[in-house]
Amino acid sequence: MNVFSSSLKRRALMGPALLAVVLLSVQATCTDTSLSKGAARVAKDGHKEMLKALKEIAGKIDVPQNGYAARAKLAYFDQLMTTATSTNDKVNAVMKKGVVLLEYGDEVKAVEIFEKILAYVGDNPKARYPTLYWLGTAYMRLGERNNCLTGHTADACIMPLQASGIHKDKSPSRKAIETLEIFLTEAPSDPNYYDGVWLLNLAYMTIGEYPSKVPKKWYLPGLDKVEYNMRPFTDMATDLKIMVNSRAGGSIIDDFNNDGFLDMVTSGWDVGEDKMYYFQNNGDGTFSNLSDASGIHDFTGGLNIQQTDYNNDGNLDVWVLRGAWQGQTGPYGEQPNSLLRNNGNGTFTDVTMDAGLWSLCPTQAATWNDYNHDGWLDLFIGNEHLPTGGKTYPCQLYINNQNGTFTDVAEAAGVNIRMYVKGVTSGDYDNDGWPDLFLSSMDGKKVLLRNKGLQAKTPAFEDMSVQSGFSEEKYRSFPTFFFDYDNDGWLDLFVCNYDFEKSLSYYFAREALGLGKDDPSGKPVIYHNNGNGTFTNTNKSLGLNKTAYSMGANFGDFDNDGFLDIYLGTGNPNYQSIVPNKLFMNVGGKKFMDGTVASRTGNIQKGHGISIADMDNDGDQDIYVEMGGAYRGDGYPSSMYINPGQNQNNRIYLKLEGTKSNKAAIGAKITLKFRENGVSRMVYRELNSGGSFGSNPLRREIGIGSATVIDEISITWPASGITQVLTNVEPNQFLRIVEGKEGAEKLPLKAIKFNPAASDMPMCAPTK
Repeated sequence: MNVFSSSLKRRALMGPALLAVVLLSVQATCTDTSLSKGAARVAKDGHKEMLKALKEIAGKIDVPQNGYAARAKLAYFDQLMTTATSTNDKVNAVMKKGVVLLEYGDEVKAVEIFEKILAYVGDNPKARYPTLYWLGTAYMRLGERNNCLTGHTADACIMPLQASGIHKDKSPSRKAIETLEIFLTEAPSDPNYYDGVWLLNLAYMTIGEYPSKVPKKWYLPGLDKVEYNMRPFTDMATDLKIMVNSRAGGSIIDDFNNDGFLDMVTSGWDVGEDKMYYFQNNGDGTFSNLSDASGIHDFTGGLNIQQTDYNNDGNLDVWVLRGAWQGQTGPYGEQPNSLLRNNGNGTFTDVTMDAGLWSLCPTQAATWNDYNHDGWLDLFIGNEHLPTGGKTYPCQLYINNQNGTFTDVAEAAGVNIRMYVKGVTSGDYDNDGWPDLFLSSMDGKKVLLRNKGLQAKTPAFEDMSVQSGFSEEKYRSFPTFFFDYDNDGWLDLFVCNYDFEKSLSYYFAREALGLGKDDPSGKPVIYHNNGNGTFTNTNKSLGLNKTAYSMGANFGDFDNDGFLDIYLGTGNPNYQSIVPNKLFMNVGGKKFMDGTVASRTGNIQKGHGISIADMDNDGDQDIYVEMGGAYRGDGYPSSMYINPGQNQNNRIYLKLEGTKSNKAAIGAKITLKFRENGVSRMVYRELNSGGSFGSNPLRREIGIGSATVIDEISITWPASGITQVLTNVEPNQFLRIVEGKEGAEKLPLKAIKFNPAASDMPMCAPTK
């Protein structure tokens, strides 16, 4: 009896025009001709119409054919169970309902279902082994619900689990251990064997019995090994009352009210339930939840968010990206992005339609830069095009018209690429003064687009993928960013491999056992810029040949040595993919070492938007992680890892303000010259918001090691091309530098003492 042979056939229920008949006179999709010509959508009240659109879309995608709509799928399988004409079909439906119950977040009922199925199928291996596998998983997730979510602590789900991270309610983990050991004993050749080994080791860890009690034949060594020693961070999201219990989403850390303190905006990807949040830093160790007062809480959805200043008014706006991953089984990814204008008074207004940015395309990837050097920020969007269904979702390049509207010139610029784009980043890789583009994708392609400058007033790009060497490596990739990891003055490129055929537990278990060392799956890669238009894969030489499967990724300097470190949020939607986030420390630009265990930042829940910034102004950078997976039941509290300080190194903070260049100064190049221990050093930065999934503040926070004076700070502005120079600068200051204005203004930089006392405020939760 094969009770797992049938599958849910996913049909497309929605037509291409979700709301266009109601909201717009012409259907708005990526292929809409008026959009391609840049026509602005003048709406009577674009803000209200966007909210109306999101609400209607939420209803239309809540159908069982949408693989992520757990509630609708539960109803579907309930119906299937009653209409099944054979025992095989009925048990099959029950089994699938158990999996969906995990997706929905009802682990208790899932356990009950899998237990009943296990008793029913008896010794039939085709049914017994998958049931044991899912039952062990369900017990693991029930343990997380009862311990990591209920009574959440700073140590919860941090690998290796210790202190308050050890489960108080140990019964689900003990049942998981019992079930997984039966599975591993009976099914050593099962495709999910290594997944089971990984979950078993984690289960022992949750009850404080790793490594001592793990049976030798299934023991995974080194899960608690310290490779790079550093002082541990502390998760203070609960204490600071900024913990959001959400699904996968984005994050921005920046100063939205221009008071010198860093605020926070977050999002969650579900357009039906996951609301956006805005937390204002009060500068006294507390935050105010202004989500409702600002209007941001009215908006739902957004797998990724970014800050920008599209209208050059000095107030940072918010760009929200929607629909990613959801176009694979139908038109469920046809969701609008949003441009939220910062009104300068603590409120935000959706101006998407009036700006001409309305479209219905699945995406989470975009990058803001001044591609035509007119002093205004433009927008490139990498959409998720699938060569099925007769629809096209080409990439878009919106040029800023300097009047609040944008024009899509992607076709004229040569960037209307059609592929399954998952990450985009912009930077001047060839040092010719023009910002270039790099695209990662699920198609196995990596595309480097060189900006050649203006042709007929439009920026023109040429595909340099072959010449640069990127076309030679075919693998699916996800997050990406330009950064200069070795301070040689040339932007290098981070890309993470995202090839997988099994749950991520499989790959992490095999790595722990020393297997699959040459398997590139899930490995982060740094492509070194050779300074001649080509790049070299330095994955092995830099010590990054390690499994990560990064979704979120960003960079910062956690020890202020002037070399950029990396933090990765890991995972995928699979319920067995319970793997740690990763922190890699840059050692002198020569290699990277794994600081995950020592730093206490290796959360085993799904990591998405990553923002790195000195939240408390105490001189060292902290890490915010927007946690949670794709499904309702995979939501998890966000984390704010506060850096205790790793040493006594010095730093300089810079706020740049363009006049001829864009006011946010994105694209400006910064060079620091100083001597450390008698050795001359240079540090290079190009101003941007960091990674392609999560946004750092636009103020530059630059470490200079033990240097006691900065000999020279030079700023090269993107639009004017002029270079300003400051000499003999004292470290540990916050300086404002204005384009074309001599000297610098010293700004106050008040250190904040975050109170570690327990919070009496419940976590923020998605709307039910």
